[in-house]
Amino acid sequence: MNVFNLIIDDKEVVALDAVFLDDDNRRHIQQLIKEHKYIDELTKYGLPVNNKILLQGDSGCGKTTTAKAIANALGKPILTLNLSTIVCARIGETSQNIKQVFDKAARDKAVLFLDEFDQIGKARGEDDKDVGEMRRLVNTIIQLIDYYPNNALLICATNHPEIIDTALLRRFQLRINFEKPNTAVLDSYYDKLLSSFTPEMKNIKRKYEISFAEAKDYAYTSVKSIMIEKLENQGKED
Repeated sequence: MNVFNLIIDDKEVVALDAVFLDDDNRRHIQQLIKEHKYIDELTKYGLPVNNKILLQGDSGCGKTTTAKAIANALGKPILTLNLSTIVCARIGETSQNIKQVFDKAARDKAVLFLDEFDQIGKARGEDDKDVGEMRRLVNTIIQLIDYYPNNALLICATNHPEIIDTALLRRFQLRINFEKPNTAVLDSYYDKLLSSFTPEMKNIKRKYEISFAEAKDYAYTSVKSIMIEKLENQGKED
């Protein structure tokens, strides 16, 4: 299969400052970016840079946008694995597909982003219906990770780190946790989302104990409802 069919074409550019991160996560990511900025100097002293990162935690809390922001900050292209085309029913072909993508990322010195990593890195259990193929796939990924070059970056994301094979988990030099934002952080996020709207539209009832993605969908839906109602009332007056 053509390698370009195995990659999602996503040209969205995300600035790191636009990503809502807690202090610990921001510090880890800024350190990561600086390591790659000074990779030549660190390598001279035998200091390897962290280039295998696992973003783990709640859905909708910024893992994908963080990966894009890291790539943008490093000035590297980001290659996002397309799970819908990577997995093949024919024995061995899924491993071959993944190897193609890893090889391209290595050649391009790119950021390779594997979202929903648990789908291809699931623990090798004896009760798995297709345990032979799953073991081959996980073994292939382990080898690809082990030989992934320092001047490229691998970022994997998962909502379910507990089901990922332990041998794969050990390969990640940095694991960053993402949790649902607290009330104060969500208020800041709402303020930013609604900053360009009129006071009437900003004054929506806010929902909490939800992810950033859920908050964004909720806020924009509420604003659209207010705007549509206003337009309909204007139409009646006309």
